[in-house]
Amino acid sequence: MVGTLVVLVLFMAWTRPPSSGVRYAPDNADPDGARAVAEVLGAQGVDVTHVRSVADAVRAAGPGTTLLVTPHPGYFEPEQIDSLAATEADVVLLAPDFELVEAMTDGAVTTSGWGEAGVLQPGCDDPAAEAAGSIDLDPGLAGTGPDAVLCWLDDEGDAAFARVRADDRSVAVIDDPAVILNESVLDQGNATLALWTLGEHDHLVWFVPEMFDTSTGTVQEDRGQLTPTLPPGSAPVGLLLVVVALFLAFWRGRRLGPLVTEDLPVLVRSAETTRGRGRLYRAARARGHAAAGLRASAADRVAKRLGLARSADAPTVVDAVVAATNRPTEQVAHLLYGPPPADDAALLQLARHLDTLESEVHRP
Repeated sequence: MVGTLVVLVLFMAWTRPPSSGVRYAPDNADPDGARAVAEVLGAQGVDVTHVRSVADAVRAAGPGTTLLVTPHPGYFEPEQIDSLAATEADVVLLAPDFELVEAMTDGAVTTSGWGEAGVLQPGCDDPAAEAAGSIDLDPGLAGTGPDAVLCWLDDEGDAAFARVRADDRSVAVIDDPAVILNESVLDQGNATLALWTLGEHDHLVWFVPEMFDTSTGTVQEDRGQLTPTLPPGSAPVGLLLVVVALFLAFWRGRRLGPLVTEDLPVLVRSAETTRGRGRLYRAARARGHAAAGLRASAADRVAKRLGLARSADAPTVVDAVVAATNRPTEQVAHLLYGPPPADDAALLQLARHLDTLESEVHRP
């Protein structure tokens, strides 16, 4: 038994991948990673600092540095957006949501929805765009202020790149993350655009957000929040411990014999479960998770009512609902896939609007 565990430990240590598997990470050599761009920047003298939390990003970014914010797997809290917007570093936003874009650019740039992808010409005088030339990008940005420079515009006026310069600070927004991915960085001018925007300073803070990060980097939070103490490379060790635990459970279970089923002593009604979950959301002020649940359920029901497949994407669902209700596209997209509500009143209003929207959707 001990010998088997030793062999398993040695095998796991020997076969551990040399790079991480985190999407957009500078140490990820997989197609969805960005190690190629990070290594080229390092060879050119750029010091790349990889961080995973807002607190670490805020502490590492400062005047004379560049802060890269890659796409968030969920969404940033308003306090986190305020902390990121308060940094004095030049910022590069990669496929961000509209709240982060508006906060970082003081409303000069916003997301416009779904643009028409294709090979586009820069069409602007930004040095990085002129150096990159034509690129196959997915545009989805719009400029709402005179200080915004928009590049790679499609026929509808949606841009794939925007830059705002104010108070000796630059904020660049790239709507398509393909420019840094290993699988597409060599396509057309992707590498040039990535190196120009990320290599403007000697120090680059590469921020890949974690799903459950709630830090903001404020003084009050730093006093009361625990700092992670697990060293790098703990994930393979944790996986090994899980495998060993499952093996021991299986071995122990066979010694004790088969499991015996037993009726539950009490039945909990679904309504009570729903109310209890709602109270937990309210106690934790998890309005974002509650809104996400309401929107996902509403989108699933209207999609089923309209005969759409379960695999239908957001634009398909929105177009079908628009055709069934004659509502504006922006309104339907905001209701089903918009940002989290700011307070309880906004959450209640969202629930009412979703209920009204469902009542307007009839079977074709």
